[in-house]
Amino acid sequence: MVEKLIIIGSGPAGWTAALYSARAELSPVLFEGPQPGGQLTTTTEVENWPGFPDGIDGTEMMSLFKKQAERFGTKVIAEQVTSVDFSERPFTLTTSSQTYEAESVIISTGASAIYLGIPGEERLSGKGVSACATCDGFFFKGQTIVMVGGGDSAAEESTFMTRFADKVYLLVRRDEMRASKIMQQRVKDNPKIEILYNTEAIEVLGEDRVSGVKIKNNKTGEESELYVTGYFAAIGHKPNTSLFKDVLDMDEKGYLVTKPGSSETNIEGVFAAGDVADHKYRQAVTAAGMGCMASLDAERWLSAQK
Repeated sequence: MVEKLIIIGSGPAGWTAALYSARAELSPVLFEGPQPGGQLTTTTEVENWPGFPDGIDGTEMMSLFKKQAERFGTKVIAEQVTSVDFSERPFTLTTSSQTYEAESVIISTGASAIYLGIPGEERLSGKGVSACATCDGFFFKGQTIVMVGGGDSAAEESTFMTRFADKVYLLVRRDEMRASKIMQQRVKDNPKIEILYNTEAIEVLGEDRVSGVKIKNNKTGEESELYVTGYFAAIGHKPNTSLFKDVLDMDEKGYLVTKPGSSETNIEGVFAAGDVADHKYRQAVTAAGMGCMASLDAERWLSAQK
């Protein structure tokens, strides 16, 4: 059986694409992938999603997305797509157990924040460990936090965090920042930010929540502890696009390239939505909007084929 539309990924982009496609009677099939619900399931509370003035748990929010998409007929498969063949239509998608065919595909596999991989990072994720100041900054009002990174993202997020935190330690592993001159100057001019050069985080401390960060001076080898309640990684994001290497056009960082003003990739009938194609905004609400775009684009493209 050839499906009209297969959606790969189950974050805000995937579920929104599924909702719109199901209501358009395209009978979409959605593969949840290795992390059902996407990055939002690592967030304890989402306070910037419209319509929830008291906030909502990230995992709960994604379960509501899923329930709404299923209500209109989305078929959900709790598997991961392991390979694709977009060389001819119908397209072929393979999981560990089965092969599927589709007339069109929406890719919404998202992106993953890059962490250092030090002890405590994963264990305390969502409990003071974050990779999104825009998402979680509000929860650190009046607190002291650590920001890891030396590029523009780290400079921007450190500056943003000073709206909430009383003190931001910026850990830069080299003797200078990589950020642009103007961003460096903003950080240096901000009295709430203290830059620690030649410094690396080696462990995030705490039982149920972050209570400190163990750091090391990579010039002297001296180790010490910073007593903080938040740890933010700002060393980049990696789009989940390895499955499409040498198949779809990507930029130098691996994000899928779409045609301006649309969700179309370089292969007709294959669309991309959310963080997998967005290195700029990376917000749940923009990902959902892109999922809507992809669904509308797919629907129109399928209609044109007839």
